[in-house]
Amino acid sequence: MEQIRAFIAIELPDPVKAGLSSLQNRLRPDEHPYVKWVHPEGVHLTLKFLGNIAEDRVPQIVEGITSAAKGVSPFQLQLGGLGVFPNFQRPQVIWVAIKGEVEKLATLQRGIDQALLPLGFSMESRSFTPHLTLGRLRERASPGERRGLGELMMSTKFEGEIPFDVGEISLMRSRLTPKGAIYSRISSVQLESGLPTYHL
Repeated sequence: MEQIRAFIAIELPDPVKAGLSSLQNRLRPDEHPYVKWVHPEGVHLTLKFLGNIAEDRVPQIVEGITSAAKGVSPFQLQLGGLGVFPNFQRPQVIWVAIKGEVEKLATLQRGIDQALLPLGFSMESRSFTPHLTLGRLRERASPGERRGLGELMMSTKFEGEIPFDVGEISLMRSRLTPKGAIYSRISSVQLESGLPTYHL
């Protein structure tokens, strides 16, 4: 049985991707070759990473997503400010925060966590921090380079409060290639109605 590297996410509309691309262009001058930037087309709002799953488990997983989506009405989010993990002194991951109706988003994420628990997927151990990953620092980045990038993050003002509506969640597939990950939608589930659509 073929294995699929899968995750559950909210896909982003084109205006949001364009805003992220513009921000990346401001943040990545030539002197930062130690940052691996995520292509804006590949940025998603990840709700749960599933890892490698057998293809025949997809219907069960979609059923779990469907039960989590029922009763959650569509909502609106928007891009927030810049942030890094774990801190600005030694950043490893560069991200943009998510604002808006984040309580509904958190409810949805918790519902997915609980619905997939009987299928053997463990609950997330860390608290859910909704964000969009822009880039990751390579291991070779020196402490000084990390501090310099952290200072750039703190001094960069990003007022890109681009609103976007969330009406569905997607089960996504990630194919790893030498040129980076390639993403495709396996299934999407409508919020409130829980109506699933397969894209296999």
